[in-house]
Amino acid sequence: MRRVLIIDDHPGVGQALELLLSLHDIEAAVAASPAEGLALLERQAFGLVIQDMNFTADTTSGEEGEQLFRAIRARRPDLPVILLTAWTRLDAAVALVKAGAADYLAKPWDDAKLLASVENLLELGEANSEIARLREARAVRRAALARRHDLAGLVFGSDAMLALLELAGQIAAAPVPVLVTGPNGAGKERVAAFVHANSAAREGPFVALNCGALPAELIEAELFGSDSGAYTGAAKARMGRFEAADGGTLFLDEIGNLPLAGQVKLLRVLETGQFERLGSSKTRQTRVRVLSATNADLRAMVKSGGFREDLFYRLNLIELKLPALAERRDDVLPLAEHFLAGRGRLGEAAREALLAHRWPGNVRELKNAVERAALLGQGGEITPALLGLDEAAGNGGAWRNLDEPSREAVVAALGAAGGVVSRAATQLGLSRQALYRRLERYGIEP
Repeated sequence: MRRVLIIDDHPGVGQALELLLSLHDIEAAVAASPAEGLALLERQAFGLVIQDMNFTADTTSGEEGEQLFRAIRARRPDLPVILLTAWTRLDAAVALVKAGAADYLAKPWDDAKLLASVENLLELGEANSEIARLREARAVRRAALARRHDLAGLVFGSDAMLALLELAGQIAAAPVPVLVTGPNGAGKERVAAFVHANSAAREGPFVALNCGALPAELIEAELFGSDSGAYTGAAKARMGRFEAADGGTLFLDEIGNLPLAGQVKLLRVLETGQFERLGSSKTRQTRVRVLSATNADLRAMVKSGGFREDLFYRLNLIELKLPALAERRDDVLPLAEHFLAGRGRLGEAAREALLAHRWPGNVRELKNAVERAALLGQGGEITPALLGLDEAAGNGGAWRNLDEPSREAVVAALGAAGGVVSRAATQLGLSRQALYRRLERYGIEP
C-alpha cells in the first residue's frame, strides 16, 4: 500500500514531507501529535510510518518519540517505521533499530535518501502482503481439497500438485479411464491411489501392475489370469489382475510396455468388461475402473505403430500430467520431513542442499536419500553430507543458469537491487509476482 503516515509536531516538516511524497505518487496523511497519529493508525491503513522523535521541549531525550514507536509496534508489529529526528544520540537510535525500526534519518534529511528508503520499504511491504495473500489462498484451497476429498496420504506443498489434485478430485467420481503421465519416480501411483480413494469404487480393491517389470510373454497372464497348462510352468489356474480388481480399480503402470497382442485384449475389456484367461475359452465379466500411467510419449508411439491409436484414446479420456520434482520444488521439504518421520532433524544446510539439488530420480531419489541420511544420522541433525549432497554445487546437481533461480541467486539479486523487489525481479528475469512466490518458498523475509 503506497500510503504513508507522517507524525511530526512541526507543521512545516509535515507539509514538506507530504509534498515530497506526493511528487512521487505516494499518498500521505499528517498527524501533529502521537495521540493523533495513533488514532489515525486505528482508523486507516498505511504501508509505512515516518515519525519524529522529539515532541517535547527537551529536544535531546526522545522519550516521547520512543514511547510512540513502541505503541506503533504494539499495534502493528509488521508496519515499518522510519525514525526522523534532529538529535544525534547514536546509542538510542541503534537501540530502536534493534527493536524493529526500519530506518533512522537525521534532520535535515536528504530527499533522495529518504525517498529511496520509503520506496524500498513500501515495495517490501507489498511483497510481504502478496506473500501472505498467496499463503492464505493456498491454505484455503488446500483446506477445501482436504474437506472434499481423501488425500490418500499424499504429501505436497506446491501449487502444481494442489492444482493437479483439484483436477483429479473433480474427475475421480466419474468411472472413466484416466492416464497419468510424468517421469519415473515422480509419484504417478500415488496420484492413481488418490483417484481411487475418491471414486465410487473406493471400497473395492486397488490393484497395481507394472507392465514394464514383466517379460512380454507373462504380462497377459498377469492381466487376465491363466488356466493350468496355459504355458510352461503354469501348474495350476491363476487369477489375473482384472479378476483381483473386480469392483475396484486396476492401475497399469508403464502402459507403453504392453505388447500389441495385450493391447488388443485390454481394449476389449475396456469396451465390454469381458476377457478370457490364457488357455481358457470361458468368457469372464469384470467391473473394473482402469487407471494407467506412462513416462513414454504414447502419441509418438501411436505414430510409429508401437501403440494402438484406439487404445490410446480409450485410456486417455482424462490425462493428469504429473510434473517432475524439479518443477515442484515446494514439495521437496514437506516430502523430506515426511520421509524423515521424526528420525532426526533437517539442519539449515541440509534444507539448502535439498532445495538446490535437481532430483533427476524424482521423489524416489529423495526418499532414498532421506532414509539413508536418517539411518546414518542416528536421530541427530541431518547434514548435506549424510544426504550425499555435500558436493551438489559442483556436480551439476545445483540449480544454476536455469529458469528457476536458487535461493542464493534470489538473495544476491535483492542485495544488488538494494532490496527493491521489482529491480531484483528484472535482474532474475521474473515477474514481481513470480519473485514473491520464491521469497515465500525460500523463507526469505524481505
